[in-house]
Amino acid sequence: MAEISLARPKARREALLRAAAEVFFEQGYAATSIDAIIERAGGSKRNIYNEFGNKEGLFAAIVNQSADQLLSTLDVEQIEGHDLEETLTVFGKQLMDLYMSPSVIGLYRIAISEAHRFPGLVKVFHEQGPGRATSRLAEVLEAAKERGEIRSDNCLQVSRHFVGMIRDNLLQAIVGIHPEPANVSVLSAVDVVLNGIRPRRES
Repeated sequence: MAEISLARPKARREALLRAAAEVFFEQGYAATSIDAIIERAGGSKRNIYNEFGNKEGLFAAIVNQSADQLLSTLDVEQIEGHDLEETLTVFGKQLMDLYMSPSVIGLYRIAISEAHRFPGLVKVFHEQGPGRATSRLAEVLEAAKERGEIRSDNCLQVSRHFVGMIRDNLLQAIVGIHPEPANVSVLSAVDVVLNGIRPRRES
């Protein structure tokens, strides 16, 4: 009975976040009201404000949920000792899948379109989404550096480069340009990060 009682609030929260995301994507952040979300998802204003604080908190929870799905694949303890190329490839493909999903494309469109009116919203979006992915990958690279697998003075910057190369496909999709096949983009990003583009000198 305890598991069922715990599962119901979790399922209810996920349903609310899905409904809120749909309304945000359809109406835009500024035009979306808590009343419109309640009409779609049910519940009450009190419940939403108690759990999320306000509309920005609700938006942040949607972003955070997407990031959680991705970062579950980058548990440093679980992947430590695994082949770094394989780790980057798996992470890159999952990051690409997430970036090309309708929900994340919608989140990025909202962040871009509302940036000038709601700079705090964009900050939340970056910190809870791309920023978390970049920081977690930097931890993976630092662990690989300690094992002697890579040499880098700034693993965080390398992580930003890698995530940025993957994110390029998302930006193309947002403006209506057909991006490269996901597998091609990911393998190219992994190769650039691990091997660079200069010819190797013969020893």
